[in-house]
Amino acid sequence: MGRIHVLSEQVANKIAAGEVVERPASVVKELLENALDAGATRIKISIEAGGKRLIQITDNGCGMVRDDAMLAFERHATSKIKDAEDLLSVATLGFRGEALPSIASVSRLRLETCAAAGEPSTEAAAGTIIEINGGKMARVEEAGLPPGTSITVRDLFFNIPARKKFLKAESTELSHIASLVTHYALAHPEKHFELHSMTNAILVAPPVAGYSERVYQVFGKETLDQLIAVAAVQSLQHVGLPQPPPWRREVSEDEAEPAAPGEMRLHGFVSKPEIQKLNRNSIFVFVNGRLIRDRLVQHGLTEAYRNIIPPTVYPVVLLFLELPPGEVDVNVHPSKTEVRFRQPTVMHDFVRDTVRAALMKARPAPQFTTEIRAHATASAGLTPGAREWEPPSDLVSASEAPARAFYEPAGGGGFALQAPIVPPVSAHFQFEGGIAVEANAAIPVARELEKSGLEARFAEAIPDNGCAPALEVREEEPTLAALSTLRPLGQIRNSFILAVNEDGLWIVDQHVAHERVLFERILKQRAVQKVESQRLLMPIVLELSPAQQAVFAEIAGELQHNGFEAEPFGARSVAVKVAPAGVDAAAVERMLHELLDQISREEQSLNLEKIRGRIAASIACHAAIKVNMPLEQNKMEWLLTELAKTDHPMSCPHGRPVVLRYSVKDIQKAFKRI
Repeated sequence: MGRIHVLSEQVANKIAAGEVVERPASVVKELLENALDAGATRIKISIEAGGKRLIQITDNGCGMVRDDAMLAFERHATSKIKDAEDLLSVATLGFRGEALPSIASVSRLRLETCAAAGEPSTEAAAGTIIEINGGKMARVEEAGLPPGTSITVRDLFFNIPARKKFLKAESTELSHIASLVTHYALAHPEKHFELHSMTNAILVAPPVAGYSERVYQVFGKETLDQLIAVAAVQSLQHVGLPQPPPWRREVSEDEAEPAAPGEMRLHGFVSKPEIQKLNRNSIFVFVNGRLIRDRLVQHGLTEAYRNIIPPTVYPVVLLFLELPPGEVDVNVHPSKTEVRFRQPTVMHDFVRDTVRAALMKARPAPQFTTEIRAHATASAGLTPGAREWEPPSDLVSASEAPARAFYEPAGGGGFALQAPIVPPVSAHFQFEGGIAVEANAAIPVARELEKSGLEARFAEAIPDNGCAPALEVREEEPTLAALSTLRPLGQIRNSFILAVNEDGLWIVDQHVAHERVLFERILKQRAVQKVESQRLLMPIVLELSPAQQAVFAEIAGELQHNGFEAEPFGARSVAVKVAPAGVDAAAVERMLHELLDQISREEQSLNLEKIRGRIAASIACHAAIKVNMPLEQNKMEWLLTELAKTDHPMSCPHGRPVVLRYSVKDIQKAFKRI
């Protein structure tokens, strides 16, 4: 007897489940996408024990008749595609026909469905109930049900105990589910989403008018204020779209011409430069409504923020890409989270240029008080699975949680979406030695006066009489376009320029401000081959390591275009005769060593544009005004004027902020005028 045999259907389904069903969140994803494909406008998800015990998804979609409901649990049974040609233009979220049989093979599944009115059906409004245990159909019967579908998944991985052991804590699994549902709710603001865990309503999102309203609804106003709206459209006929062969071209009914190639649309939100994360977990991209992970798009976003934020941190991004289904291949991975674009370079540049243009147009001015606590964090309110969700033991209010989680790292763990609950109460922290410290011990004296009724007495004794009225503040947040209106007052320790205008008090780091001015000037001069240089009185001889020699040989041509003139001087040395203007001769050797070491440490290969940026940033840093350098009034005015002319006055080429603003509103709050 031969060694090769055909696996049974039950084993094949379990193997497929290993690809499709990674954790409870994978089940929610597949069933949620099926509900969206069914045209549901109201979706409710109920979870118990992080999805290990129960996952129930109920929708008001088109539903199924009895025959379709039974056929849906056969492998590769689907209503989304019919032949291989349909794979070239998949417009639905699901299409493989693997999800339902795979889920049913590793759980106890109950399906309740009824076709909606108007759907093709042989049975008049009769619903169907199907129960499957571990891939074996146990019950099929008719019942009176409302239109739509309800799928209940119990005891996930009950027949694969080894797989069940690899699941994380219930709070972690619930965190993944909550993030998944949240982001699909953000992608479909016109639909109603509910997520419940036991008796706790984690997310209730009724339909809203648009994406901005949905972000406000889910995360709050403070989070929305820290995001910049992005929108762009690009026609595919202007990007060299290769034409299909004549027998494959679609021809419209009225004309004998091929159908238009369509267009790419991009909209969403990107964070301001002061919002920084230590990983890419806060970058979310949807392609035609599908949540994906794509290195190409993520690289385009990184390039858009290059020289605006430090290279080791990442922004918060929520982007929605819409393009013709034929331009994207979704048949790449069983979980359908990876895609391939027909024109990857065009998509990369479209994302990069659109986001960068939005940042240049917005020019957000960082708030002084916000920037103090704006440190790069690994977790974020938009990150799936970045923190473990715990029931609200400290009773954190839902209105405060989303905004705080967007900025601060997870202290004791706590997902941003929580049900409305009562305000926090005072508690005691117990320390060794019997010392008890009141949690709210730092309450202002005014609170105590209010409790004792003394505040009203003082108010009656010393009336205000309008001696400290609030100043009028314009509704629009000022941007860095207001730099041209600044009037410099002086310097702090000869390092920071103090300036004022109608919007408040501004603090400018003179070194990084001049660095930004020089950086953009060098790039513009490099583009027209007119970089200013200076001949050194005596050549500077540099001893290079083997790694530095390899890097120098690679970038020697670009160094020459940026004002350097160097030639080999011995086996391991080079002699620098000409250097860029503004760089002291004493700093040339240190600058070149730092530049060569930095490029040699790069794990990824650098393209010409990155090398050009690194060289320009290094030259600008060493030629810029230093700290502890006194500046005359006209010099400060010149620096602020030149900074206002730059494209990215928000940060230096290394990502540090250039300007901080202490707004009039903050000043009035500090003086208790508002």
